[in-house]
Amino acid sequence: MEMSSVYTGLTMAVRLAAEEDDELSEVQPDAVPQEVRDWLASTFTRQMACTRRKGEEKPKFKSVAHAIRAGIFVDRMYRRVINAPMMTFPPDVIEVLKDINDWSFDVYKLNNYGNGQPLKYLGYDLLNRYGIFQKFKVPSVVMENFLCRIEEGYSRHKNPYHNNLHGADVAQTVHYMLCQTGLMNWLSDLEIFAMLIAAITHDFEHTGTTNNFHVMSGTEIALLYNDRAVLENYHISSTFRILKDEDCNILQNLTKEEFREFRTLVIDMVLATDMSFHFQQLKTMKQLLASPEPTIDKSKAMSMVLHCADISHPAKEWDLHYRWTSQLLEEFFLQGDMEKKLGLPFSPLCDRNNTLIAESQIGFIEFIVEPSMTVCSDMLELILGPIKLINASKTVDTNLVVDENDEKTDNSNQSDVAIACTAMSCSIEDSKDIKENKDMKGSKDVKDTKETEINESSKDKYDTPSTSKDTKHEEKSDKEPKEETNAEDPKSSNKLYKIKKPWNDCLVINKKKWKVQAAREAKLRESKTKYTMRDIRMPLPGEIVQDEDKSSSTDVEIVE
Repeated sequence: MEMSSVYTGLTMAVRLAAEEDDELSEVQPDAVPQEVRDWLASTFTRQMACTRRKGEEKPKFKSVAHAIRAGIFVDRMYRRVINAPMMTFPPDVIEVLKDINDWSFDVYKLNNYGNGQPLKYLGYDLLNRYGIFQKFKVPSVVMENFLCRIEEGYSRHKNPYHNNLHGADVAQTVHYMLCQTGLMNWLSDLEIFAMLIAAITHDFEHTGTTNNFHVMSGTEIALLYNDRAVLENYHISSTFRILKDEDCNILQNLTKEEFREFRTLVIDMVLATDMSFHFQQLKTMKQLLASPEPTIDKSKAMSMVLHCADISHPAKEWDLHYRWTSQLLEEFFLQGDMEKKLGLPFSPLCDRNNTLIAESQIGFIEFIVEPSMTVCSDMLELILGPIKLINASKTVDTNLVVDENDEKTDNSNQSDVAIACTAMSCSIEDSKDIKENKDMKGSKDVKDTKETEINESSKDKYDTPSTSKDTKHEEKSDKEPKEETNAEDPKSSNKLYKIKKPWNDCLVINKKKWKVQAAREAKLRESKTKYTMRDIRMPLPGEIVQDEDKSSSTDVEIVE
């Protein structure tokens, strides 16, 4: 029996290695620099980093297929007005949080105005917007205590990258996916609660070093978690230890069944942020999407969204992405310094004297971020298509005046949060949407009454350009004939529903800029020059580089 178990384990290991090799198999060896290949292989598969000898076979890469579908579908949602006792927000923080629905939200600005507590203010605001305080009877002071403790844990090791700013950024990105794609309408209130808390806490008390470093150096937490998802297990365990403190227990009024479901969801989501599961996670989701009658498990879908949010900074606007990259490389280099002192081999991209800055980001975008965002987009469109079909001919009944020919919305299948946020989206955003529609229509008059404005807004939002920064809540016209024609064919009807993908443009622009800088970096390396990220940041034609004083001082010195 024991030998059989050993044989089974070896067979599974061989099969896993073969699957991962298959994912890295179709790009010519010289298409990606060796160091970048090593970094991707060691970070995003379960292979341990090791020093390769010259002449050994190099890993190769296969990119995920590009998007199957494209277009726009954004469900109506903005915020829920809550009259409960509130934590005090500085005026400047309130102003910054007005942009919280933007894809490239500037968490650095929030940090500046929020006295170095971006996670506390952003986390509190998000949980309040989704009605979590009222739905689950969370005392305001308890939530504030919890968020303060989480923020302190993120700041414990003073990491350049895995800190409270990163936690806030990932939480805001998850909010975008919930709010601006309509994903929240597919989830229950408890699932939304779990998803936001998982995002807020997913790197709690991060040590600033990788799982591989903990395993290779034999740290206490590596021993505790048997070398498996070391940091991810630690983040979860540490979070739930805080929740045992009465002053921080935001789950105190959940039933036993709710607590068990909440805990299971958070564990699943945070464990899925272990980068070594990346290729397997994408492969599993692609297989689900390709099946004749795909059924997406909620936990897997939520995990995919959190994982994509965790690696999303290359898909944000250039200035934000560049700054995140500077901080991440500095964290890598600090780990390399520790590895040097301990006599360990350098992990890929951790040797500050020999690294490829621009090439590493190009590889990260092409082989990790772009495929992930593509699969996540396809998943969301598959999930949201049927929801849009069900509600296509219905109008929300929220004490607003509706057309007498429209049916009232059946809210029985929606979460309380979805109903409230849909209602608020109509009343809060109507004047902005009408202004946009007036600009687009030109000759059409906008009626003066609020009721007519709301109806006009809901009919014409789909005509608003998707590239407008101010456009928040676009939706398809209920009268579009193709929707009705294909309503009985889920596979064909799903193709009609597309989410807005602001990340696509950002990825194209950022990759282009890194390629320009890769050429600049190659010249500096040829001259054996010591350089910083500022030196390789060569602006594209017509670009004005600002805030150079904020650039990282990360050094890379090339030695013979």
